[in-house]
Amino acid sequence: MLLIPSLDLRGGRCVRLLKGDFEQETVYGDPLELARAYAAAGASRLHVVDLDAARGDGSNRELVGRLVAGTGIAVQVAGGVRSLEDVAGWLAAGAAAAVMGTTAVRQPELLREAADAYPGRVLAALDVRAGRPAVTGWTDFAELSLTQMVARWEEAPLEGVIVTSIDRDGTLAGPDLETLGEVLRASRHPVTYSGGIGRLEDVVAVAETGADGLILGKALLAGRFELAEALAAAS
Repeated sequence: MLLIPSLDLRGGRCVRLLKGDFEQETVYGDPLELARAYAAAGASRLHVVDLDAARGDGSNRELVGRLVAGTGIAVQVAGGVRSLEDVAGWLAAGAAAAVMGTTAVRQPELLREAADAYPGRVLAALDVRAGRPAVTGWTDFAELSLTQMVARWEEAPLEGVIVTSIDRDGTLAGPDLETLGEVLRASRHPVTYSGGIGRLEDVVAVAETGADGLILGKALLAGRFELAEALAAAS
């Protein structure tokens, strides 16, 4: 199982939200320093989310570009990636992959177009709150079920699907294995999980589901465990 440290950016800073609530924000260190520390600790990929772009009220584009160019490891870019031009721009800038969330849910045909243009370099993000897909920076909901949503993506040549439990995100309270299991059963694509990881036992629990990847955010930033310990646990 691939472990992927996450950096969520807001206003040029690395932050973590509690359950996707922009009013409950904790600020951490310099994003570039954190990225380089993760690379030195053994990370092979970094998940970078532009929260301002995701919500549509700003952008950390210049900072994301510096992370893509200056970390020495593969970077997948998420947040505000809503057009073929966005995908093409980030891949041309050196990103390993582009993550489409709101667009994947609301315009699956555009997700398919991007994946067809860049096979194996586009990820679909399935952000889940109360069992429903959430969009627009986690502030709105889609009408379809998780299974119906995943089914719409099955024919696209995606790199994979990222499922995030918003209700667990930033809580350190443990993963939502039920939601993860539902997506694993529904999808033929590789599945990466995010949300609620707080202990090394949580890393093991996700690995045992057969998930292909695990995104680690607050647990690393809050010092619950070191990346090297998580890498050992995942293996």
